[in-house]
Amino acid sequence: MITGLDHVVVLTSDITAAAAAYETLFARRPAWRNSGDGADRVLFTLDNTTLELMAPRGEDEAAQRVRNALVTQGEGLASLCFRSNDIGKLHRRLDRLTLKPEPVAEVESRDEASGATLSWKRTRAATEATRGIRMFFLEREKERPLSVRMSPGSITAMDHVVVATADPERAAALYGARLGLDMALDRSHPDWGRLMFFRCGDLIVEVTHRPGKEKSSSNAEAPDRLRGICWRVADIDATHARLVAAGVDVSEVRTGRKPGTRVMTVRSGTSGVPTLLVQPSQGKGE
Repeated sequence: MITGLDHVVVLTSDITAAAAAYETLFARRPAWRNSGDGADRVLFTLDNTTLELMAPRGEDEAAQRVRNALVTQGEGLASLCFRSNDIGKLHRRLDRLTLKPEPVAEVESRDEASGATLSWKRTRAATEATRGIRMFFLEREKERPLSVRMSPGSITAMDHVVVATADPERAAALYGARLGLDMALDRSHPDWGRLMFFRCGDLIVEVTHRPGKEKSSSNAEAPDRLRGICWRVADIDATHARLVAAGVDVSEVRTGRKPGTRVMTVRSGTSGVPTLLVQPSQGKGE
């Protein structure tokens, strides 16, 4: 019933600076801007998912919750939102699997520039039941508008989002058996630990367990963490040149772990999100 990763939420204390930085990184314009429920939001919608920047606005209780989250965890990845084509059926499944979903709510958003509206139905699982990762689930009435590409070398899509876990067996049970994502890979290596890839539409939820972490009771109970995002590009050399010219701190292009891929690390302008760019082995054109 989960058809894809609808969006990820990135918390920031400065929505204007964050939006400008991601516009530079993606070479794509924001697709949606709105304010409400204690927050300003700027959305970048790529070919397979959306990145939502969120900053506190106002002094009400909702705004204070966003501020408290910034104080507690700092800027960076805050939550995952999965997409469903039947939120009622998914809600019943989440309830049966003791993920303690909130009642389904109807939500509407209006774009500040165009005045267009979007509506969807949404629920949220209990964070303690999802191993510390904030997870939302929604069913949308229609697609969001795509972010317009501004220049060659733009980011095309998300490749994968990374979740770090202290207990890979429980994480595998959550993403595979309970959420129903298809496990595409389960591999261990002495240098980089255990990797599990779960297909989620046209991208991967990558669950990692670092080596040398013994499964003591205290460590196994540590919450999972959102660790970073990898974005796809069609021509990594063009993207590298564009970002260097824009003053973004990036690494040199290097060979990726997966045969035929080339990658680089983005070290600035990501609002605290560890970020990797990859040119797939059989690149997807722009």
